[in-house]
Parts: sequence; C-alpha cells; structure tokens
Amino acid sequence: MAKEKKSQQNTILDIAEALKLSPATISRALNNHPYVREKTKTAVLDMAAQLNYRRNQMASGLRSNKTHTIGLIVPRISMFFHAEVITTIQNNLHKHGFNLIICQSNDSLTMETALTEILFSSRVDALIAACTLFTTDFGHFDKLIEDGKPVIFYDRAPMTDHGATIIKGDDFNGGYLSALHLIESGCKRIAHISGPLTSNLYQNRSAGFFKAMETNGIEVNRDWIFHQELTHDNALSAIAKLFQSGTVPDGICTDNDSSAIAVLQFTKEQGIKVPEDLKIVGYSNDPRTAIITPSITTIEQFPKLVGDTIVRVLIDLLRNKEEGISVVTPPIITPVQLIKRMST
Repeated sequence: MAKEKKSQQNTILDIAEALKLSPATISRALNNHPYVREKTKTAVLDMAAQLNYRRNQMASGLRSNKTHTIGLIVPRISMFFHAEVITTIQNNLHKHGFNLIICQSNDSLTMETALTEILFSSRVDALIAACTLFTTDFGHFDKLIEDGKPVIFYDRAPMTDHGATIIKGDDFNGGYLSALHLIESGCKRIAHISGPLTSNLYQNRSAGFFKAMETNGIEVNRDWIFHQELTHDNALSAIAKLFQSGTVPDGICTDNDSSAIAVLQFTKEQGIKVPEDLKIVGYSNDPRTAIITPSITTIEQFPKLVGDTIVRVLIDLLRNKEEGISVVTPPIITPVQLIKRMST
C-alpha cells in the first residue's frame, strides 16, 4: 500500500521556482512594495492563488519585528470628517505596502484605552489616533511610545506633544473666521454653541471666537455660550433657550455642522427667517450643508489634506526609525477656510 503523501503548505520558494524569480522579489511583491512593477505583482499574486499560498503574517512579523500594519483609533467612523480622513489614510498606506486596522472608540475613554492595548498587543508598526472628547490623560499611549512605535495624534490631540507627533487643524483661526464673518455681515448679538472644553478642538475654536468678538468690540453674552456634546438634540435644546423670550441673537456660530443643521431646523419650525433674522455658521463642511435650504456657511477642514499629511509624516517616521534616526516633529497645523453660503 502506497504511503500517503503528507500535506504541505506551499511557500515563497515554490512561487519563486514557478515564476523563475528570486524569493526576495516574491516577498516584496506580496508586500505590495512600490519598487516592484505592477506586472510582476500581478503575476506573483496569480501564482500565489494557484498554489493556494497563505502567508503566515504573525510568523513573518515575529521574524522581522514588523507587521506592515498600522493601527487607527477614531471617535466615530460615521463622522464625515473622520470618514474622509480614514479613506485617504487607507488608500495611501496601501500604496506603501501597509494594512490598516480601524478601531472606533465611540467617544469612550474606557474603549479608547482598551483599543490602544489591543493594538499594542497586535504589534502594529505605528498608531494614529483622534482621541475622545474626554481624553485628558494620554498615559495609555505611553506603552507604544516607549516601545519606539511612532504615534500620531490628529484633530483631537494633547495640548502638548506628549512624545508623539501632532497634526491638527487651525481651530483657533476657524473659530475666529466664523465670528468675524458674522460681525462683518452686520451681526451684533452673537451666540456660540461649542463642544466640551476637555477637548483641544473646542478650547481653540472658542478662543478664536472670543478673540474676534473682543477685537471688534462686540459684547459677549455669557448666557449665549454653550459647551456641550455637539449632538442634534443638544443643539435644539440650546437654540430653544436662546429664543425663549426677550432679546434674541441675530447670529450664531456652531462648532460642528450637525448643530448648525439643528439650528436651521428650529428656525423653520418657528418661522424665523434665515439669514434675515438669524445668520448661521457651521463647522466642517459636511456635504449636507451644501444641499440643505438655505445652504449653510461653514468652515472647510480639508480632510484629504489631513489624511495625506498623516501618511507622509508617518512614512518619514518609519523610515527614520529603520535608519536609527531620531527626529522630533513639531506640531503640524493644517489650514481651514470659510465657505460662504446662503445662511449668512
């Protein structure tokens, strides 16, 4: 009776022999290395499929101390700004041969801490994070930093570098432009719906708002300043308080577009004319603000530029690490722009 042949998984050497290429070329092609021609990559992937080759990612990572995997933690994937940044990051990282693990904290510090630990245990090569609104202690990221893993905070970030790289929008200028535009449009009674001051975003946007008011001699009514989670319902509650009785605002800056849309909904229900009776400025340039009636003036954050910048800086950090070069990257501030529409 013939002895049964032992099943054996095909290896890179089998693919190399079949294609008459070096094992090193096969490895680079399987890792989507930019120096390998697309024609060669296609041939390697086709042969790998024919031979039922399955890469042992864990073993490969243990040998090289690299997993070619980047971790990403965001508050909510559904948020327009973060969705655009995620798409840009993933597309760009793929070109450089990296995979992306996307995690969602749901704005929970407990979840963010747990996800950071999971990504560290998964041996990611680097971590990108937009933190929760309530993250004031960033110690749970220290394990990665101390292990020499590049950590990039973007958008929602520590007020200091914390040993990591920070890439964030010019939120002070965004808040300033919002208020200045209302002032230049003739508003003298301006309200402000902002987020929790535990977050750098709303500290900076609020500071910009107050600076524009001060510079132009417009009195701030402290009862018209709201710091809260920027949900649709919270915005409706805030605008209802503003229009309960007595003197009412003629302009309102909201620090996200969902709140601006909620304010516009309230004005339609109450018969308040926009922009004649109330002018509205949002923040983020959510696509809904362009198609709603009247369209809403907002602040553009350029999410694609943010994503491109993150990947460019990350690849530089990884190359420097591989070459043993230690470089301190100063905070990078990405621009914002006022988009004028019918609500003002």
